[in-house]
Amino acid sequence: MSGPAVVGTEPASPARKDQKPRARKLRRWLRQHRGLAAAGTVVVAALVLAVGAQFAPKGDTIALSVHNAAPNGAKALGSILGRHGVSVHTPDRFEAALDDLRSGSAPTLLLYDRNGILGKPQLAALRAAADRVVVVSPRLETLAALDSDIHQAGVVPDAFQALEPGCDQPDAEAAGQVTGQSGFVYDGGTSCYRPTGTAGMLAVSGNGRLAVLGSTTVLANEQLDDLGNAALAIRMLGASPDLVWYLPSLEDVPVSGSGKTLDDLAPDWARFLGPWLLLVALAAILWRGRRHGPLVFEPLPVVVKAVETAEGRARLYQDSRAIGLARDNLRAGLLVRLSGKLRMGPGATADDIITAAARFLGRDAGEIRALINERPATDARLVAWSQALDQLEKEVMTR
Repeated sequence: MSGPAVVGTEPASPARKDQKPRARKLRRWLRQHRGLAAAGTVVVAALVLAVGAQFAPKGDTIALSVHNAAPNGAKALGSILGRHGVSVHTPDRFEAALDDLRSGSAPTLLLYDRNGILGKPQLAALRAAADRVVVVSPRLETLAALDSDIHQAGVVPDAFQALEPGCDQPDAEAAGQVTGQSGFVYDGGTSCYRPTGTAGMLAVSGNGRLAVLGSTTVLANEQLDDLGNAALAIRMLGASPDLVWYLPSLEDVPVSGSGKTLDDLAPDWARFLGPWLLLVALAAILWRGRRHGPLVFEPLPVVVKAVETAEGRARLYQDSRAIGLARDNLRAGLLVRLSGKLRMGPGATADDIITAAARFLGRDAGEIRALINERPATDARLVAWSQALDQLEKEVMTR
């Protein structure tokens, strides 16, 4: 028989021998310079985040903004218009919007003032400077300030998810069906996309210089490619080479005068409220703060031990010869304690407790029932009976 085979080990290469000391040195250096390594990691992470932020696409989260790529933004529509040769201007202030309109060539103004920030003079100036105005989902005050014959007439019913043009307006006829979801309808002028009656989601004034579109969904990124949404948006906003896309902000709120103070807003009778409250407070102080005599120090209640209380009650029962009352109290206390020990619950009757105790002790239920229901006639028998009850309770408690 041949001996056991000897497995030879391949000698380690010089490269592996060099790697082990380097790894040990690196671990040793990291242990010795933990703080420096942590600081370096934080600096590298901050640089990576800063560089990523620089190269990240710019945008915002404003609804219907051409810089917003979210579903409620209009970046897709702005890009399409730009590729069709339309210069899309996005002013962030009212004065800048006016300058863009005055310097443009037959400019179109898209106005989406969802919070009703602009006042009547500002709206009049914008309408005068623009060749055509497209107002998206305007408020009642905005429509009234534009001095048009178009007025709000309700909302598009939920049953009408798609709307037909139903008019001879060229843009609507060319676009065909559009989304009617969450839209508003308007009366006056030439109304298109009418779900019921004469009110439509698109209303155009008689001279064609004012168009009211009651839907942001038609222009938004999420459903721009549905039905004829894109076609209607491009035809309405891309007719002129310059488009001013203006979304008013709180910075455009018109400031007039110094504003009203609290004194101006308060009613006339409020000036008498302060003295009246002061008088009521003074009367309350005089009423509740008067002295009722010197303070009296009273001793604390006397602490009586439980044994002394029991003995006192027993002597009272003895003096009044209330053997029956004493017997009833002793019996009731025994039944309550046995019920708790035997887990009978609050609904257990005396017979239930006696039967459970007999079963628990393995004794005759009739014997225990006779003991508990006994009615002693003398003081001596009452003492002996109570001792028997105490012995029964101890048997149950110690099992």
